[in-house]
Amino acid sequence: MHKVLIIDDSEINLTLIRALVLKLGECEPILFDMPLKALEWCRENAPDLVIVDYMMPEMDGLRFIAEFRQLPGRAEIPVLMITANDQKDVRYEALLGGANDFLTKPIDRLEFSARARNMLALRAGQKSLADRAAYLEEQVDARTKEIRERERELIFRISRAAEFRDPETGAHIQRMAHYSQIIARRMGLDEIRCKLILQAAPMHDVGKIGIPDHILLKPGRLTVEEFDVMKRHAELGHELLKDSGSEIMQTGAEIALTHHEKYDGSGYPNGLAGEAIPLFGRIVAVADVFDALTSERPYKKAWSLEDACRLLEEGRGSHFDPLCVSTFLGAWDEVLEVRQRFRDEAIPLT
Repeated sequence: MHKVLIIDDSEINLTLIRALVLKLGECEPILFDMPLKALEWCRENAPDLVIVDYMMPEMDGLRFIAEFRQLPGRAEIPVLMITANDQKDVRYEALLGGANDFLTKPIDRLEFSARARNMLALRAGQKSLADRAAYLEEQVDARTKEIRERERELIFRISRAAEFRDPETGAHIQRMAHYSQIIARRMGLDEIRCKLILQAAPMHDVGKIGIPDHILLKPGRLTVEEFDVMKRHAELGHELLKDSGSEIMQTGAEIALTHHEKYDGSGYPNGLAGEAIPLFGRIVAVADVFDALTSERPYKKAWSLEDACRLLEEGRGSHFDPLCVSTFLGAWDEVLEVRQRFRDEAIPLT
């Protein structure tokens, strides 16, 4: 059902045009004898066709069209202006000012029908295109969501691939990722970056895929030479992820490269210090070390929470960014909730 807005200060003209509109079929005429009231109606409603007289009180048809076109979403709605037969200058001005077509008085029934049907067909085409665009937008959103879900699954599986070669668990990458997000959120990072670190942090040790088993799985203490090889996993992880077009992968590359740097510059692989270490690397360093210490492994027993917190405190300003440590410890209730929620073999990141 097309909504046809008719504005004319003459009751006779309103009655006539209403009758002509009804003969078109599938149309609902909406009548106003005052243009200001019609404009007010248009602020909340979108007609499919506007039929407006030129000579009216309050404002003429030209001004009505100008103000109507300024309303949001009203720039493309067809407008048909009615003028006297001798008002050619007005008709030209109307066409330049936003009218799509015009009729002259007295109104010819056949001409009215033809012009109105053309305008309504134009509007139907506009709405069809808008509906199609909205449908395509929905489809793009759905496909984008699907791609992102697959990306998240791939990231989780890549992260687990490194863990399968190392005596860690899937729950470890869950916990340290959520610890990282807690720190980021408490430090005031926006929600987009908080979600980004949650998704990228699990890739921190993906470079361990490239470390030989006899070093990665060695139960005893590594030699200096072996530790030098082990330290290469930071650069290997960076090389593996850095050229991806995914922002999550690129962030994972940065975290992989920098989460073993130390605040005093004694870390690896590049000996960065202080705020020269990217913030995400500083955050993940705290989250990863805490969870590694408090998790049981075949080669070690889990540290107590008190001992792990003490190590973080002692590492302020040397190993760890002091602000990241205090932020983490200041969110202790959230930390304990994550430990409870993500145990070994936890479900994928949510």
